[in-house]
Amino acid sequence: MIQSERVHIYIDGGNFYHLVIKKLSIREPDFLFEQFVDFLAHGRVITGKRYYVGTVREHEGNPKTKEAMSRQTKFFTVLSSKQWNINTSKLRTRLEKIVIDERVKNYSELHKKGIYQIEFERTREKGIDVKLATDLIVGAIDNQYDTAIVVSSDADLVPAIDWIRHRQKKKVEYIGFSILDQIRNEPTRPLQTMISKTDIQRILTESDLKPFIIRANAEFL
Repeated sequence: MIQSERVHIYIDGGNFYHLVIKKLSIREPDFLFEQFVDFLAHGRVITGKRYYVGTVREHEGNPKTKEAMSRQTKFFTVLSSKQWNINTSKLRTRLEKIVIDERVKNYSELHKKGIYQIEFERTREKGIDVKLATDLIVGAIDNQYDTAIVVSSDADLVPAIDWIRHRQKKKVEYIGFSILDQIRNEPTRPLQTMISKTDIQRILTESDLKPFIIRANAEFL
């Protein structure tokens, strides 16, 4: 009997948000993740589905954060009901500065207006790449899969990918995206490092993803 190929699917939620969700102007609950992973598996046996993301925290006096946290909690509940393994980390916010100098276009005009630097808050996930890399390695050692399908364009995963491919003889399939941001007119491009360091590469476009988008006015329950 020929054994069916086993696949384990790893989705970097934060990465997916910036590369797909935001570009398509939708929310995570508007995307049919269950159907998406069936599409990625393409008839192969799915032995695990893992989703990695930073958790939204409510800030006192900010109703938007309360709404976002509630929406994310509902999203996690739906994923959990479909046997997803959800891995989270705290989102950390820090103050960053941009100095306005000759590297900035029309910087002299800004200087005339008394603007010499811009301060802004940036929110980042901490430790998600480490968790994903660790799970890739543990899954390979425990023989949980024949092929790891990695939905992430994070170059920090490359050392773990190299290890499971060369030491554990597992295959890694990279899922990248090529999507045009209609607002900024900027394309999402696949990461060349991931392309060169994986066994299989699939670059998905907006038309590939349309079947997994819940149409306007559809309710997320």
